[in-house]
Amino acid sequence: MSPRNHLIDLSRALSVVVVVTFHCLLYQIVVVDGRPQVVPWAPQPHAAWWTASWFVMIIPLFFIAGGFAHALVIDRMRREGSSYSHYLAARARRLVGPLLLFVGFATALSTAGAWLYSAEVSVGLSIQFAQLLWFVAIYLVIVGVAPLMVTLHDRFGIWPMLALTVLAAAVDAWSFATGDPGLRYGNLLTVWPMCHQLGIAYHRGWFRSGPVWFPVAVVVAAVVTIPVLIFGLGYPASSIGLGDIPIANVLPPTAAMIVLACGQTAALGLLERAGVARTLPPRVERGLGVANALAVTTYLWHIPCITIAGGLLFGLSRLAPGLTGVLLSQAAVVLVTWLLIVALIPLIGRLEYALIPPLVRTPGREAVGAYLLLTAGTALVWLHGTVIHPSDPWSLAGLLLLGGGMTWLAHAMRAPAPASTRTPSHPPID
Repeated sequence: MSPRNHLIDLSRALSVVVVVTFHCLLYQIVVVDGRPQVVPWAPQPHAAWWTASWFVMIIPLFFIAGGFAHALVIDRMRREGSSYSHYLAARARRLVGPLLLFVGFATALSTAGAWLYSAEVSVGLSIQFAQLLWFVAIYLVIVGVAPLMVTLHDRFGIWPMLALTVLAAAVDAWSFATGDPGLRYGNLLTVWPMCHQLGIAYHRGWFRSGPVWFPVAVVVAAVVTIPVLIFGLGYPASSIGLGDIPIANVLPPTAAMIVLACGQTAALGLLERAGVARTLPPRVERGLGVANALAVTTYLWHIPCITIAGGLLFGLSRLAPGLTGVLLSQAAVVLVTWLLIVALIPLIGRLEYALIPPLVRTPGREAVGAYLLLTAGTALVWLHGTVIHPSDPWSLAGLLLLGGGMTWLAHAMRAPAPASTRTPSHPPID
């Protein structure tokens, strides 16, 4: 039997599938005077879609799966006596290839547009495109503190989770009191780490062992609490922002995502108790492994795939005007997007793999500095885009930090480590 937890693997893969599919639905293509226009999708009636949004909001599951995986990795590295520097380098190097290819492509495209067409337009589009990096930036922060969070869970149990929840609720209260939803961006560092903490707890046996009434009660409590937050405390009704619902609960996140994550983690526990995905056919297991290995690649490149799909479908609609309604439907965009993803993402993944620096030697403490540069650079690029132009100096700063972090990390993994860190008795990860 495979030692992997297939339910966690399925959760991670399902998260990517739902995110990509939902992004395909966010906009509709309409033809006006023979030209395509992209308009935000605003489904009606609101009440039905608000309710449905909570069932398809699956981003917390990705962070839950990440917490489970990190608990597993950190336990193994502690048994092996690996250092914190080695842990950071091993985790960060996997993102170097995807980030280098994605940011390099975006930089070349947006910079050419800024110098050859319009700096203002290129900067705006670049910032929009770089919004995809919010997830990578937050994930890098979570990876960096994961050893500490595993230690805190093992020592204090539920208390770190309660602290993160209280902080998230305080940010929400401040946001609601001032009428400024932007304040909730502070919850990127409370809500998603809390979901990650639930994954650590799940690895430690919470919800999937012990009395069955506990996960059942948590699921029921989540189902009851979310309407209370919406109708009693004024939280946004939708978990996801749509065309005419700009303010929702996911980005910037609210504490409602924590409630949803608790319910989802408990539901995972009930499914695992029922034996769901306990074993999988070898072919399915291999396919799931490939899908999860390419999860970040799929996430980073799905917007270009959606754009290409829309362009191809519009071109076909001009050749067959009678089929315009079918060809430009959201279902057609979803189908063609996934066909492109299946065809292109493995190829992109091979390029990314070739760009990943080898971990030749155990890195020294300089890997920590490289990791910090990598994280800061990713955050700046997320916020300011990828244009190299005088009108956007912060973008250039982000690109320099990101490039410097990648270069420093690659050097740290090739250069001999200091003598004090070459022995098996490395500093403990915690």
